[in-house]
Amino acid sequence: MAEPEQITPLPTHVAIVMDGNGRWAGQRRLPRLAGHRAGTENIRRIIRAFSDYGVQYLTLYAFSTENWTRPSEEVRGLFGILREVIDRETRALHEAGVQIRHLGSLEGVPADLAAAIGRGVRLTQGNNKLVLCIAFNYGGRLEIVEAVRAIFRAGVSPEQIDADLISKHLYTAGIPDPDLIIRTAGEMRLSNLLIWQAAYAEYYSTPTLWPDFDLEEVRAALLAFSRRERKFGGRPPE
Repeated sequence: MAEPEQITPLPTHVAIVMDGNGRWAGQRRLPRLAGHRAGTENIRRIIRAFSDYGVQYLTLYAFSTENWTRPSEEVRGLFGILREVIDRETRALHEAGVQIRHLGSLEGVPADLAAAIGRGVRLTQGNNKLVLCIAFNYGGRLEIVEAVRAIFRAGVSPEQIDADLISKHLYTAGIPDPDLIIRTAGEMRLSNLLIWQAAYAEYYSTPTLWPDFDLEEVRAALLAFSRRERKFGGRPPE
């Protein structure tokens, strides 16, 4: 792959809501799980693309706490696909210098899948080429609730609680807030992803379904970000 063009400014942290696997399968008259499999097959090239551009943190929304409401057969199938992908890709990610971090809870997750996630996190914890955050069994509201509970258990007085303290108790502690959130399949919502951290993130939506999200789509999203004027609630000097 040729060196990508220089795009500035570049987001430090990109988060992606990978949407459209089911629609991709439906358009081809395939089972929904075929769409999920195609979506997971796309992850490798997208990780490499953002890494080649120089993005330092990438968050992929793999499974939300709300996704448990889907038919049990689909959930079990999705878990099986994820386990296969983790087992197959972890070594290559490690050799590429990618650090894997899990955002979310492993409560209720099948033991073999939870173990595979743990192995990937431990193997890659010393890498620093790219930090890959997998939001799995993740919910933004639950994350905030868990942070508040942890602060309460620590006996912190109300006067000591501020935004910085809450951030330190989130799953993303030590990770910069996302600069850019991408959603595929044309939807215009966060779906409970990083709702605390995304306060000043730039948002980019594309009609492309996730399995078809390719290198040109990565380039288009990064170019769109580079043209935004980020004010963070303020305004530039006169």
